Amino acid sequence: MRILTIAYFIVLFSFSRLISSEIKIEKIFGELNNPWSLSFIDSENILITEKSGNLLHLNLNTKKIKKINHNLNILEDGQGGLLEILYHDNYVFVSYSENRGDGNSSTSVAKAKYNNKELEFSNIFRAEPPTNSGYHFGSRLVIKDNFLFITAGERGQGMIAQDPTKHPGSIIRIFLNGEIPKDNPKFEGKSNWLPEIYQIGVRNPQGLTLSPFDNKIYITNHGAKGGDWFGEVKKGENYGWKILGWGGTNYSGTKIGPKWMPGFTKAIKYWVPSIAVSSMIIYQGEEFKDWIGDALITSLKDESLIKIRFKNNKILDEKKIFKGNIGRLRDIEIQKTTGKIFIITDQGSIWRLSK
Repeated sequence: MRILTIAYFIVLFSFSRLISSEIKIEKIFGELNNPWSLSFIDSENILITEKSGNLLHLNLNTKKIKKINHNLNILEDGQGGLLEILYHDNYVFVSYSENRGDGNSSTSVAKAKYNNKELEFSNIFRAEPPTNSGYHFGSRLVIKDNFLFITAGERGQGMIAQDPTKHPGSIIRIFLNGEIPKDNPKFEGKSNWLPEIYQIGVRNPQGLTLSPFDNKIYITNHGAKGGDWFGEVKKGENYGWKILGWGGTNYSGTKIGPKWMPGFTKAIKYWVPSIAVSSMIIYQGEEFKDWIGDALITSLKDESLIKIRFKNNKILDEKKIFKGNIGRLRDIEIQKTTGKIFIITDQGSIWRLSK
């Protein structure tokens, strides 16, 4: 168990600053090792993943943190490891790079009934085929009604995202128990698609959220050298990777393809050059009432928090709330009871935005 000393507790709470005349950003915890995701159990307690495989419980009031044991078979390789975590109705869902042997791994999702000592996970999804690659796992999770949506990155394999007989490079929809919905695209005219696939043609989607206002699911996706985007998840459609380049190029500088063309899903917003978009939320809460309904999108390379006001898939306003204050922003969540915003960074800290 790791417990903050009183002195360290004081230092953390003295580390705060105004990032505008109305917004304060405050470090509330700072001793994590390469964290990837956080999820609220309740207003005081959160679960955190570290890529190395640690699953942690943190009490926000006492600042006490402890490790929860688990049975996951994780291969930490490049961008892979223990990634997304989602607490829902006394269950814990995680997405991770599963060790499939001989250096191979897959974006896999497991579920366990929650307790704060040890979690016995069972897989409910496994991306096939496994790949010997440390790139592009995707791995965000969202629950809508009784459905679980999963982003499965294309593992650096490019055109695999256009092959619906393989999971990498797609958006997955299953039931919370792992069963397959009978209204997925395979059963509605896409007979060659794997039954779990909901949408294809994505590269490395690391943001996924459900809007409480229009009940739609929104996504962020890493491009290559340019071509990050924010858009809507749409059943049976294709975002075009690697036929489309979304405005970016290969890292060698060679052209990939057009930004967009008819027949493919069009994103709401593209970034060229890349900002390395990561997580996102659609804001709902009391703390920032003028942000209600806006998308809040975090970035890694740009180290910024971006607010986008949009309607009917059209951008109305885009603003950077801050840039370069706290490092690479990996995940973002709302504390529902207060509306305050919590951000986790690659540098190992948790930050709180408030007024």
